[in-house]
Order: sequence, then C-alpha cells, then structure tokens
Amino acid sequence: MGRALIGGLLRSGRRPEQISVGETADSARTLLARELGISALSDNRAAIEGAGIVVLAVKPQQLGAVLAPLAAQLSSARPLVISVAAGVRTPTLEAWCGAGVPVVRAMPNRPALIGAGATGLYAPTAVDAAARARAEQVLNAVGEVVWVPKEEDLDVVTALSASGPAYFFLLAELMAEAGEQLGLPAGTARRLASATLYGAGLLAHSGDRDLARLRAAVTSPGGTTEAALEVLEAARLRESVRAALGAALRRSRELAACAG
Repeated sequence: MGRALIGGLLRSGRRPEQISVGETADSARTLLARELGISALSDNRAAIEGAGIVVLAVKPQQLGAVLAPLAAQLSSARPLVISVAAGVRTPTLEAWCGAGVPVVRAMPNRPALIGAGATGLYAPTAVDAAARARAEQVLNAVGEVVWVPKEEDLDVVTALSASGPAYFFLLAELMAEAGEQLGLPAGTARRLASATLYGAGLLAHSGDRDLARLRAAVTSPGGTTEAALEVLEAARLRESVRAALGAALRRSRELAACAG
C-alpha cells in the first residue's frame, strides 16, 4: 500500500524529491529509488526528517517497534501522521507517537494500486480541518475517499470495501465457471466475466450511483436477467451477503483487539 500511495502521489503531481521512504530491506530500497526516483533510506529517523506528513505503511504487529525510536522526533516536530496499519486504534497510535501529534487512520483497498481505490478515513476531534484536508489529499491520489464519524466504523469499511474486491472477484470467477459449464471455451468465459465486472464497475461509479436503478435498467420484465435474479433471490443472496460482511466485521474487531 505504501508503494501504491507513492505512485498515486507522483501521478497527482508530487515531485520525487518531495517523497522519502524508510525501508530496511536493501533490495526494496534499490528498487524504489530506481523505479520511482524517490529517496529511500535505511534509517526511518532520517526518512522523516523535516516531513510535514508521515505515512505509516507497515504491518500492524510491527508498528510499535517502528514508532518507538521515532517518538521523540514526532513529538517534537508534530507532523501529520497517517496510519494505514489495519486495526491499530488511534489512542494506541497517539501514545506511540507522542502528545500533540495529529493522527489520522486510513483504510484503503487493493484497487488503490491502479488509482481506483476506495478509502475510509477517521480522525479524532482534536485533528483540525487543515490536517484532515491534507490527509484527504494524500489518499485522493489513489482513488475515492470517505470520512467516517466513529473509529469503529472503519471495521465496517474493512468488511465492505477493503475486503470487497474479493467478493466481486469471486462472483466473476463463479460466472466464468458457469459459462464454461454451459458450453463456452474457458478463456472466453473468463474474458467475458472480467469485462463485465469492469464495465459494471464503471457504470456504478458514474452518474448518480443509484445501484438499484442501474440494476433495474438491465432487468426487463419477463426477460433473462429477471429469471437469473429470481434464482439468486430464492437462494437468499441478500442474507448471505449480509452474513458475509458481518463475519468480516467481527474478524476485523477481533484483529483490532489483538493489535491494541
């Protein structure tokens, strides 16, 4: 996700010399510097020196150890800190970063890799409008951004949009399998399923985004689409989707409790 954000920022007009990354792996540092032209350093303290915004893009279980040697520097400089580490709550982040450091949590999803992400943002009330605008600008570089009013809402964002691409991929995968079983060549079925997923996503992201209206526009009374949707409704698809998101939500909260 860190690489996705760097790529998005560069595409949106940030200059490579404005971006510095702390990376302990030699091979990763070399690759980042060569491919993106940014400064990649082995010392995180040197990487954040003079930074107005610090993005924490590490595994949640590593975050405490990463922040410990940076706490004094962060507390002194008080840059805006944006965390994309899943599950680590703001009180924990604030304690690790030091008093007075503004912290924003972000929950992006995998399509951010191609600039088509969906990100939920949360900030405590102490984070002012200017800092919120700066956080939004960073995440807008990789797609669409929505703010949630409560931190626990990020668990719902995780269940809906962070995990969501996998749900659509599964449906497209099953559609391709069914198309093949009904007589299409496997490659043709996969190509049609992928193109349909892509086109439907573009339609859903355009206009008024009324998903029910878009569905109705494809569903002629007595037609093929209606016949298919009746089977899905009879199979209790709505209840299954609700149960799936509920399971993801519960697991997100369990992981958050483990992460602190």
